[in-house]
Amino acid sequence: MQPTIVIAGRPNVGKSTLFNRLVGRREAIVSDEPGVTRDRREGDANIADLHFRAIDTAGLEDAFDESLPARMRRQTEAAIADADLVLLLFDARAGVTPLDEHFASWLRTLSVPVVLVANKCEGRAAEPGRYEAYSLGLGDPVPVSAEHGTGMNLLYEAIEAALGGVAPPPEEEEAVEAEPAGPLRLAIVGRPNVGKSTLINALIGDERLLTGPEAGITRDAITVEWDYRGRRIALVDTAGLRRKARISEKLEQLSVGDSLRAIQYAEVVALVLVVNKWDLVADKSAAMATLRDRLTTSLPQVTGVSVVTVSALTGKNLDAIMPAVFDAFEVWNRRVPTAALNTWLADVVARHPPPLAANKRHIRLRYATQPKARPPTFAIFGNRPQDLPDSYRRYLENSLRDQFDLAGTPIRVNLRRGKNPYQEKR
Repeated sequence: MQPTIVIAGRPNVGKSTLFNRLVGRREAIVSDEPGVTRDRREGDANIADLHFRAIDTAGLEDAFDESLPARMRRQTEAAIADADLVLLLFDARAGVTPLDEHFASWLRTLSVPVVLVANKCEGRAAEPGRYEAYSLGLGDPVPVSAEHGTGMNLLYEAIEAALGGVAPPPEEEEAVEAEPAGPLRLAIVGRPNVGKSTLINALIGDERLLTGPEAGITRDAITVEWDYRGRRIALVDTAGLRRKARISEKLEQLSVGDSLRAIQYAEVVALVLVVNKWDLVADKSAAMATLRDRLTTSLPQVTGVSVVTVSALTGKNLDAIMPAVFDAFEVWNRRVPTAALNTWLADVVARHPPPLAANKRHIRLRYATQPKARPPTFAIFGNRPQDLPDSYRRYLENSLRDQFDLAGTPIRVNLRRGKNPYQEKR
């Protein structure tokens, strides 16, 4: 097992920058604004041959009520409770603050080992703060610059000493043999305050993500690994999405960009349409009729998308989500045999031939194939594909959906000029 190392410290000392440095990519949002990170973010990290699980946390706050800062602090405490080691960061250029002293005193009362890390040590201005940190009673501060990557060799030595040796790299071969496809990535996407984090917590049965009545709590796209009946799932919580015209602040732009990347790399985006807070709807029949009408108007490209009504707060109908997700995933991966496609093409053309082109020439569709799945993508070859009207393209797409049960997923129909590419050359 890899050790778990939690990165902690007061707000704006560079925790997310160090996390990104250790995992080797820009996963966590980094901004000059304090308090950007709110949820725990996890990732496989290493320094040379030292491998571990890194956890980025919210800035430690001295708050103990039901406010958002207090709930963030409890999330950090939960991460530290399961840690093998804590890296306590402080800003060496700013020196030791009363909040640094407060949390250093708290960490000294715990059984988990702590390595004190003096961040932002890229210049002489950091030296006084570094020497001042000896007063925290946590040993020698390790001077690093998370932004520039300096001092990683010193951090390696400190972690190795604290853990008692080098952790081996994670085993890859056995996991690949057991489940070649890896976890199914399921992104939970929606407007702010619709209950995305609450839904994930309800699914996994744990208060893993920060929730509350405030809109826009989630800022980073947070991945939570989950085992659902023996199948590995990577649930991705995302920041709330709004219309582009309403997004003005830089931090929200970063959060939305993170959400869009999560959507891009997901295999299923809770589309499967999950309608949360259904327990609060008075006239459910009217609400569902309105929803179906809007889907027909606004999302014709995913005609037949599954709609699951749930209440994440009460747990009602949550069992219906994952079967709908697996159904959508199967359709997204579906491949149609070439022979079946060409039988379908001959039939649809016979029933409804393409209209004449502008110059009264006939448009002939000769052959169809599926070059790829995820999403299902079809190529139809003909003599004048550029003259085919949009209405006939939609006819072909709708017929494909009906014939091969491709409801609820985007499909692509590419019209190409040319002969049958599989026809034997003479």
